[in-house]
Amino acid sequence: MSRFHSYRPEEGHRLAHDPFNAIVGPRPIGWISTRAASGIANLAPYSFFNAFNYRPPIIGFSSIGWKDTVRNIEATREFVWNLATRPLAEAMNASCAAVAPEIDEFTLAGVTPLASTRVAAPRVAESPVSFECRLSQMLRLTSADGTAVDSWMVFGEVIAVHIDQALLVDGVYDTAAAEPVLRGGGPADYFTIDAAHRFRMWRP
Repeated sequence: MSRFHSYRPEEGHRLAHDPFNAIVGPRPIGWISTRAASGIANLAPYSFFNAFNYRPPIIGFSSIGWKDTVRNIEATREFVWNLATRPLAEAMNASCAAVAPEIDEFTLAGVTPLASTRVAAPRVAESPVSFECRLSQMLRLTSADGTAVDSWMVFGEVIAVHIDQALLVDGVYDTAAAEPVLRGGGPADYFTIDAAHRFRMWRP
């Protein structure tokens, strides 16, 4: 019979590291680029990220704290999601440094800004996939009792998609070939996907 480590989050987890992030994972990285109203580009990764709707396509990420990314999106109502891949992992990690708003994280991370087609925020030229987005909703999260939390959920409608053609095989996107970086929780755990771990299961 299984033995469980049980706890109430408000009382602490009593472990070396909060297991919540590791359990809800691995999660794709929301590598979000924005442009401030002043024109300065910003680039930052968010591990609370996912897709939430097909038509229109909607993605979203949660920012713990009112950060430059959220401030820029509130002002401009647009952003770009860039796929973080294994070759770009170190650059993605460098872009999460806590720096002043006037610092351009594209330069800090050593990646190239590429003009988007429908929004002012630049794409990451080295990323094989990018979604240009317009803000659809921005919500401050609350606890179950209605208390405001210092986190903001940002949803964006994808209005332009850019995919490296090398990742399209007979018209099907090859997830494993893209080598996406996924956050796994723990103090420094990330994962990738490879074709050896693929299995197929058709819906009934």
